[in-house]
Amino acid sequence: MGRRPVTVRLARWSAEHPWRAIALWVVFVAVCFVGGSAAGLNEATDEDQAIGEFGQAQLIVDSGGFDRPATENVLITARSGSLDQTAAKAAAQDAADRLRQVDGVASIGTPMPSRDGSALLLPITMSGDPGTAGDRVQPLRDTTAKVQDAHPQLRVEQVGGPSIDKALDDTLGKDFKRAELLSLPVTLAILIIAFGALIAAGVPVLLALSSVAAAMGLSTLASHLVPATDTTASVILLIGMAVGVDYSLFYVRREREERAKGRSGLDAVEIAAETSGHAVVVSGTAVIISMGGLLLAQDAIFSSLAVGSILVVAVAVIGSLTVLPALLAKLGRWVDRPRVPLLWRLTAPRTGQSARPRFWPAVLKPALRAPVATLLISVALLLALAAPALGMKLKFPGPEDVPRTTAAMQAYDRLTAAFPSNGTSHTVAVRAPAEQADRVRAALTDLANRTATDPLFAPAEADGPEIQVSADRRVSVLEVATPHASRSDEASRSLHELREDLVPATLGGIPGVEYAVGGGVAASEDYAAHIWAKLPIVAAFVLALTFLVMAWTFRSVVVALTSILLNLLSAGAAYGLLVLVFQSTWAEGLLGFTSMDAIVTWLPLFLFVVLFGLSMDYHVFVVSRIREAVDRGMPNREAVAHGITSSAGVVTSAAVVMVAVFSIFATLSMIDFKQLGIGLAAAILLDATIIRAVVLPSVMTLLGDANWWAPRFMRRRTVAAPVVEPPPAPAPELVGAR
Repeated sequence: MGRRPVTVRLARWSAEHPWRAIALWVVFVAVCFVGGSAAGLNEATDEDQAIGEFGQAQLIVDSGGFDRPATENVLITARSGSLDQTAAKAAAQDAADRLRQVDGVASIGTPMPSRDGSALLLPITMSGDPGTAGDRVQPLRDTTAKVQDAHPQLRVEQVGGPSIDKALDDTLGKDFKRAELLSLPVTLAILIIAFGALIAAGVPVLLALSSVAAAMGLSTLASHLVPATDTTASVILLIGMAVGVDYSLFYVRREREERAKGRSGLDAVEIAAETSGHAVVVSGTAVIISMGGLLLAQDAIFSSLAVGSILVVAVAVIGSLTVLPALLAKLGRWVDRPRVPLLWRLTAPRTGQSARPRFWPAVLKPALRAPVATLLISVALLLALAAPALGMKLKFPGPEDVPRTTAAMQAYDRLTAAFPSNGTSHTVAVRAPAEQADRVRAALTDLANRTATDPLFAPAEADGPEIQVSADRRVSVLEVATPHASRSDEASRSLHELREDLVPATLGGIPGVEYAVGGGVAASEDYAAHIWAKLPIVAAFVLALTFLVMAWTFRSVVVALTSILLNLLSAGAAYGLLVLVFQSTWAEGLLGFTSMDAIVTWLPLFLFVVLFGLSMDYHVFVVSRIREAVDRGMPNREAVAHGITSSAGVVTSAAVVMVAVFSIFATLSMIDFKQLGIGLAAAILLDATIIRAVVLPSVMTLLGDANWWAPRFMRRRTVAAPVVEPPPAPAPELVGAR
């Protein structure tokens, strides 16, 4: 007998030495977590995240060494009718007197009336680090609330960057807390239904959580090589729970199936390692390749997400090959305790005639009996669903997309209505030799005057443009406001007018000058262009390497090619569905959002790699079962039927877990997370149903023995003796004339 695969040898050792394997896993997780905490997190800087002209503008501004303290505003407006100026000035004076006594307030500005007299604005400058101003703004908000109580006839509100950050942090904190409280019970409930036993349901969750903990620590260590961003931890949790539960589910179901056939506990673990364990390694490799493609985006955010995802998937694979066999060997038949009476009778592993499913054979009938018609109809439907993706538009969410359930955002709307220059703005950043500082100031003043008469820009301030100049006179900055929403067509046109016409016309003749236009609108436009440029490169890398892995794993070029095409079809349908839902208004009331007529800029690239990786979990598991049957000599049509029906239960359970967890994200307030949740949930649902139960069997039935064609150098030299007993013959209705 040849040398057994490494998955079998690892599982055998772990099953024979369960306490050692469990102890080593606990030590590994603890060392990773504690080591990461001790090393500390290295976060990405502005320089790491500089993209396009927006990034260039940000770097120019940073090089000026400006003191940019956090600022807040007290906005005073009438509750109804026109504003009483005398009462408003008295309220502003009261607010100034009270706020001067608050720790964290550096200075109070002069009250400024709006052009139409509808509002009075009191500017506040905060002391301390601007990055932590949101954490320190609450005493100011409390003081403003007291001013409101003292002047009930007016509306006295506080609004500014720190207040909005605080309100958003509170909203997101509540959202994520609710999501965390829901996701774990939902996952456990689905697994209990899938297994009918509490311990069996708890094992996948235990492995997933421990994998996430270890990966969190490892990613903190890795941040000293690839700087981390604030989204890395959330993605590690999302991906880690998905793959950790999936891999355990595949493994545990196969081990229980083999025990039901009369295998000993050790033999059942060994067979599960040789079959499901092998599928876990292949699917884990596919996910790692997909996430590794993000590194080619040359983007600090995506690089950080790639490293975190790769680490958590690698840890989950290692855990499923080591500590999971140890747990199953130690638990033995206790893994099926305590049983949930009704659910146990429905989900318990069966053998013989009782093991023959009824639902899935009925689903497979069209694909097996009329593969051509079934394939054409199903692919046509998926292509029709994917078609709207051709009209996809990418934009960053703006302030207008933030939920208006918070007082800070309601005040922001009133602020921008009364003072347009406090809303959307473009940052004109200029760097030139110090001796050119006067010419730069004159040019920026000319630029401000030109924009003041253009309806694309906000009217000029009464006291002239405010131009910031660095201490060394080399860097100058001008904020050019526009009264239009940040993702509106007018805001985009104003950006292009600045970049292509006004800024070159006013600054282009200065010797040694370097300039760039940044700001929120620029960030959205530049990042969208960056994504469209990198998506083909990332996709080509992922497709090529995944093709090679699948071809070598299954020794079939045809299986590799169909795997790629089916996953592309699934991703395309998910893109089309996103566009249908979020670039239209029909689902606004249903999902609780306001359409931004676009998809969040970073989503298509991230969604592609995540979906491609996670979809391979199911594909590898299903095709592995089909390949097992073919290797035992079963004809192709019967092998397809057997492979899909025997894996349908575990694939369905895994998909339901993912769809349920991802759907929870659709309940969050922010449009980013709604789109992410809907996109992931819809794609996994389509993949586990239409793709795996209709398109895949149609393709593999139609191709017949050609499924397994490969060049001579890739073919297996010998066929290993089967390690599992042949299953019962498939139901007659599944077997048609070949």
